Amino acid sequence: MSIASDNTDYAAKEARYDVARAKSDLAHCSGNLEIRLARSPGDIEACQRLRYEVFYEEMAAKPIGDMSAKRLDYDRFDSVADHLMVIDRSGPDRSGSGRKAGQVIGTYRLIRRDIAEAHGGFYTAGEYDIAPMIARAGTGVNFLELGRSCVHKDHRNRPTINMLWHGIGHYIAAHDIDVMFGCASFSGTDPKTFAQPLSFLHHTLQTPADYYVRALEDQFVDMNILAKDEIDERAALRLMPPLIRGYMRSGCVFGDGAVIDPQFSTVDVFVMMLMKDVEARYFHRFGA
Repeated sequence: MSIASDNTDYAAKEARYDVARAKSDLAHCSGNLEIRLARSPGDIEACQRLRYEVFYEEMAAKPIGDMSAKRLDYDRFDSVADHLMVIDRSGPDRSGSGRKAGQVIGTYRLIRRDIAEAHGGFYTAGEYDIAPMIARAGTGVNFLELGRSCVHKDHRNRPTINMLWHGIGHYIAAHDIDVMFGCASFSGTDPKTFAQPLSFLHHTLQTPADYYVRALEDQFVDMNILAKDEIDERAALRLMPPLIRGYMRSGCVFGDGAVIDPQFSTVDVFVMMLMKDVEARYFHRFGA
């Protein structure tokens, strides 16, 4: 689900953004890679351009509005979110992609609870009924929504992924985050194709009662396709997208029901991580 809007109004974003804090909290270099938050409209546009390359040119997403003309993926949440970006500071890519030094090769979009409540809610609320979960948690619980994750095809490797997690870890620590959540996707729109992995997530890794989340009724797709004793765990894990496998290893749990996203040609699942349940070894991965 995507809500497109004009992507040029970043006045509110710039007014509240503290570049000095961003530098001290998050900016980090390792080899030729740099991880930091976007600091300007130009930075945000670079993230949107990478998203367009990955989602619309490489994958099967369908552009709306003037996205094709601008070659940008954008919606109304971009102007209020923080944008995590991995920048390649090396020379031109040897793969022949033509990418130049200093270009964004990985990104995540981050929206905190206070920002969402001040600007019309979370993106995920367009697919999942998250309001009861947030209400049960109370005002003292800090939520962080992760979304629009992508890495350029020539840089889908451990160093790039580790840099993204390093940035997320420092962001979690800087903002005292208690719960992370968002949507993760299977590429394709036929849930039966993913009967094994969807059923596995439903039967083994569903969100606990206090944090129960269910897909909106008009979009709900039952993940309970196979009975628990019909699941082939190896087949389920083999069909699981790498990002979702990574979430599983990190201790994430998943919502009740999937959602078909026709614009992005995906089957989406709700994913959540309670920071109190994350194993200590993964805090090192996060850089926290």
